[in-house]
Amino acid sequence: MGNRMKAPLILLLCLEMMAFVVLSLASSSVPNNAYPSAFGDDSGSGSCAPREGVLVPPRREVYDEGRIFDISHKYREDMPTWGSSEGLGRFLWLPASMKNGSLANNSEMKMPTHTGTHVDAPGHVFDHYFDAGFDVDSLDLADLNGPALLVDVPRDKNITADVMKDLNIPRGVRRVLFRTLNTDRRLMWKKEFDTSYVGFMKDGAKWLVENTDIRLVGNHSCRRPEVG
Repeated sequence: MGNRMKAPLILLLCLEMMAFVVLSLASSSVPNNAYPSAFGDDSGSGSCAPREGVLVPPRREVYDEGRIFDISHKYREDMPTWGSSEGLGRFLWLPASMKNGSLANNSEMKMPTHTGTHVDAPGHVFDHYFDAGFDVDSLDLADLNGPALLVDVPRDKNITADVMKDLNIPRGVRRVLFRTLNTDRRLMWKKEFDTSYVGFMKDGAKWLVENTDIRLVGNHSCRRPEVG
C-alpha cells in the first residue's frame, strides 16, 4: 500500500513549466488594461513610495532575507500552453473599472489549469484518483513548502535511472528542483509549445520512488508518468 500511494504522489508533484536559472520574469509586450498601470515595473526599488509623482509597487522575487525565492513565471499572452502553437492568448481583462464609473476595479481571468508554473493533482493522469476526487486540495502543503535542493542534469540527457544515480541526491532531501536543457533553451519564452522538452523517463521516476526520500520534484515539464 505504501509504495502504491507514494509513486503517484511523488510523480505528480511536478512543478511544470519552470525555468530554474532565470529568476527575472519577462514582462508582456502586449498592453492589457486589466493590469495596474505600473505592473511589471522592474526598478527593483521594492518601495511603494512615489517616484516623480508616480506610485511604484514592489516587485521582487526574494523574500525574508533569502529564505523564500519566488521562481514562478509571470503569465504572458505569448507564453506557451499545452498543445498550442499560438500561445496562451488573452487571459486577463477588466470588465469593471473605476475609471469607467464602477465602485471597484474587478478583473477576470481565464486559462487552462496547466499554464505556466503549477502543480499537478494526483487525478491529472490517473483516472481512478480523478474519480475519487484527488485534486490539488488533497496535496500536503508541507511537501509543497520548504527548503529545496537545486541540481544540474547533464544537458544531453532525459532524467533516467542512471542520471538519478549519478546525481547522488542524499537521503533526507524532500524537495528537488531539476535544472535541465529546458532552461538553457528558454522554452518558456517560446510562443509555441515545444514537445521536445527534457523530462523524467519511466525508469528514472521509478528509481526516485524506490531510492530517495523526495516528495516533490520541480522540472520545466514532466513527461507522463507510467509508474502506478
